[in-house]
Amino acid sequence: MSTSISLQPGCIIEFLQDNQPVSAWILDVQTPRVRVFTTGQRELKLPMSRILPWTGPQEASNASRQDMLDLLRTHHARRERLAEDIDALEIWELAQGELDQAEISWFASLVFDEPNPDHLAAVGRKLLQTKTHFRFAPPCFEIYPQDVVERRQEELRKAQERERLIGVGQMFIRDLWDSFCKRKKPSVVLDQEQTRRLTDLIMTRLTNPDDRDSEGLWKTMTMGLPEDPHLPLLLAQTWGIVPPHYNFYLARAQYDWEPEWAQPYAEAVASIQERVQARQEPGLTSIVTIDSATTKDIDDGFSLIRHDQGFTLHLALACPCLEWDFESDLGKTVQQRFASLYLPEGTSHMLPEVLGTQFFSLTAGQNHPALVLTFELDAQGLVQTLTPHIAWVQVHGNLTYTGVEEAIAAGSSALLQDAYELAALLRTERIRNHAVIMEQPDPHIVVSGDPHAPRLSIELYPHTPAAQMIVSEFMILANTNIASWCLEHNVPLLFRTQNITLSAESAGVWNEPTDIYRIINTMGPSILECEPKRHATIGAKAYASITSPLRRYSDFINVSQIVSNLTGQGHMLSKEELQTLLPQLSSRAEQVNQVQRMRPRYWKYEYFRQNHKSQRWSGIIVDPGSTLVTIALPDMQVFLKAPRKIFGDKVRLGQRFSIRMGKVDPLNFEIKIVEAWEEE
Repeated sequence: MSTSISLQPGCIIEFLQDNQPVSAWILDVQTPRVRVFTTGQRELKLPMSRILPWTGPQEASNASRQDMLDLLRTHHARRERLAEDIDALEIWELAQGELDQAEISWFASLVFDEPNPDHLAAVGRKLLQTKTHFRFAPPCFEIYPQDVVERRQEELRKAQERERLIGVGQMFIRDLWDSFCKRKKPSVVLDQEQTRRLTDLIMTRLTNPDDRDSEGLWKTMTMGLPEDPHLPLLLAQTWGIVPPHYNFYLARAQYDWEPEWAQPYAEAVASIQERVQARQEPGLTSIVTIDSATTKDIDDGFSLIRHDQGFTLHLALACPCLEWDFESDLGKTVQQRFASLYLPEGTSHMLPEVLGTQFFSLTAGQNHPALVLTFELDAQGLVQTLTPHIAWVQVHGNLTYTGVEEAIAAGSSALLQDAYELAALLRTERIRNHAVIMEQPDPHIVVSGDPHAPRLSIELYPHTPAAQMIVSEFMILANTNIASWCLEHNVPLLFRTQNITLSAESAGVWNEPTDIYRIINTMGPSILECEPKRHATIGAKAYASITSPLRRYSDFINVSQIVSNLTGQGHMLSKEELQTLLPQLSSRAEQVNQVQRMRPRYWKYEYFRQNHKSQRWSGIIVDPGSTLVTIALPDMQVFLKAPRKIFGDKVRLGQRFSIRMGKVDPLNFEIKIVEAWEEE
């Protein structure tokens, strides 16, 4: 059935503009176009394809402009009234299941006995509005089935909610920003659902700034506000949904900080302990460990015998991979944690604390399973043989860096004196291989008082170069030589590589800020790889870290590979399996390591912010620059830049200045130096 009228002057038609039907009067037909006069009193040329599939009535072609306008307005008003009384859902219920699509005349016949052009137009307008149930596919309307209607209704509901949320959200977020700028409480009040939705949005942008699903909504709501990368954090703190000094790096890494993360695995942990204890064997080796006084996860120790031919060195490494199931829930969680975090506000351990700081930690007075590396070295400290094996060790003492330093200075321990002399030989040999060693002060940031308004202070650890050298050289000895041993015995490992070229002049021990800055600028990062390559700054042809299995997952895996080879137990990953796992491990390492890098740096800058008005700092020029001068603050281990004019006309390398800071922004790691005085 069709009541359409041929297109000729005087015919009333409709077309879509801005998704709305517009009534028009045909003035002239010039196929494939028509010239029309609209209710807006405009003349337009339209392609015939834009005309909606309901036409008429046909009026006099010679009507005046006013008559045309009056007739258009009359028919438009009539169609609007008719459309108001049409129930599009009732039409859909009658139509769906009967046809997939139909022309407008068929739909109109369901409502009117003898549809005229106004009836057709009214039904067409109503169906165009009901996008959840009908789709206009000229010249027909498609009829959506029930499941599509339900889906589109849900989409419409969400879109409407989104529009309402945008309206409220724009107002609320601007109020939050004003509250932040003026240090006042927000005044806009939200209902429970709005609060939940906006909280979710802000926290999503805070913890996952690359989230694409929320990006468009966020840009719309924050239009007109500063494009500050920390805007979500500032708004969240102003609203009170996160505390001051919120560790958003931790949240972005999705790292569970509290030790309670391990509670669901208590049964698995107890089972591991029981099975490991059952493997205990006699033949204990007595060792000592060297760490800071606060260290709880002690994963390396040694014993040393000096003889006529040189040295016999036993390095004992914690062995938490025994009876470990990598595919278990606990195994996957530990892989996700990847490393322990040591932050000024506290420590969060990679392993459950009952394992990482108690059962497997090499604490004195207890027996522990260990991977023992037995080195035979000649009198010059050159390795003659390396024999790895699994053994139970007894820790004779947990020594501290300061205690070891004092004992070496006093000559009160033959063991420590021998260890110091061996470490010196090892370091000398590494320097021959172009190792770069930097000795710098170690500032310790202390966070105290109210967590919401903490006070910060800086403490320098006691200078313990002899004790530090023993630990570092013994650990490098282990990591370097086990890499070679595993290559010889076809044990796949995760290697730490830094395959860069350093000048021969870079080799040595450096402690002056000018030298350290110069060398740092020539260095590149080290990366995890499955292929052994040179580690330039360590001076090793191959380097695979195994000495921190309680703290680093890459060490944990490497120790597991070696243990599997030695015992024939457990699953030793193939090189291909390690290669497949590597992208995931590297990505996770970067996420967790970013927390370890950035959070202490944040607290350091917060310390500057708290004290910049009352304190000056002493620094050394490490780069005079042509426009910007770089100055090092050695005790704080930071490099700052400032315009050259602040330091005067004659600035030279190594010159000492006392500086005064202005504005300090801990979030963006920015410090403005406002004055500098040359020191004697």
